[in-house]
Amino acid sequence: MGAADQRYFDDLRAAHFPPERNYLSAHITLFHHLPPSALGELDGLVRRLTAELAAPAAALREVYSLGKGVAFRIDSSDLLAIRARIADHFTGMLAAQDQGAPRLHITVQNKVDPAVARALLADLAAGFAPRALAVKGLAAHHYRGGPWETAFVRNFHGRHGASY
Repeated sequence: MGAADQRYFDDLRAAHFPPERNYLSAHITLFHHLPPSALGELDGLVRRLTAELAAPAAALREVYSLGKGVAFRIDSSDLLAIRARIADHFTGMLAAQDQGAPRLHITVQNKVDPAVARALLADLAAGFAPRALAVKGLAAHHYRGGPWETAFVRNFHGRHGASY
């Protein structure tokens, strides 16, 4: 995300995500698991995509309940088109969880008592208005059983839209 959006969502996570589970900065998950053996190939593909494509247009649509948490729903046909290109490239390697259409979102709270989640949802929804969201780049991380380790971060700097 852009710096201002990243700070905003990281601050929300710091305030509302259980600290023992808050291992990663705020993010938009495009894939949950790609084989570690595909990391070099993924990096090459993401390098090409970010060199070719301009930052995708995206918008925060609403705040919604996860039952035991709260997230912000994101609308972005551009980001979905980028994800589809990556998914097409890795056909046959995607985990079952990654084979369907994703619901783009940013989680700011999870694994809390439902009453705590409802209170945060009410608070955030009261001041929410849909707005643009800056998407700066793509990254991959290694899951290390708690802490996550960044594999790479690539920022968009191309000229074409994602759906061209």
